[in-house]
Amino acid sequence: MKRRLQTLCAVVALCLPLAAFALDQSASVKVIPLLKTVESWDGAPIVYPEGKAEITALWVEIAPGGETGWHRHAVPSFAMLLEGTLEVTLKDGRVKRLQAGEALAEVINTAHNGRNVGGTPVKLVVFYAGVAGQTLTSKEP
Repeated sequence: MKRRLQTLCAVVALCLPLAAFALDQSASVKVIPLLKTVESWDGAPIVYPEGKAEITALWVEIAPGGETGWHRHAVPSFAMLLEGTLEVTLKDGRVKRLQAGEALAEVINTAHNGRNVGGTPVKLVVFYAGVAGQTLTSKEP
């Protein structure tokens, strides 16, 4: 019994500083939630693929007036628009417009086209939660 109490005290003593650090509201660290969702922007549920997980991050730039072309992603992907104005259109006509500083969960297995509708380059970072060896993007005819 004495040994268990000593072990418990040691665990608590080791964990308290970690808890205090996690709750520290330091002026040098600012956290702003960008995206938390269980569905893509079209309302479909986000489902992770099975297999060996592979995370891919891409920097994407689209010139003013430029387009990605119709394509689809077989895996969940999440984008953060850093600069510019991007309009994403689905084949059914739904449109999502993003401004710099906004994030979204991209549509999965749904054809879409991204178009720079502003006068400056669109710059975004896209993160894919895929499976090792799986194609991230496929073009639509």
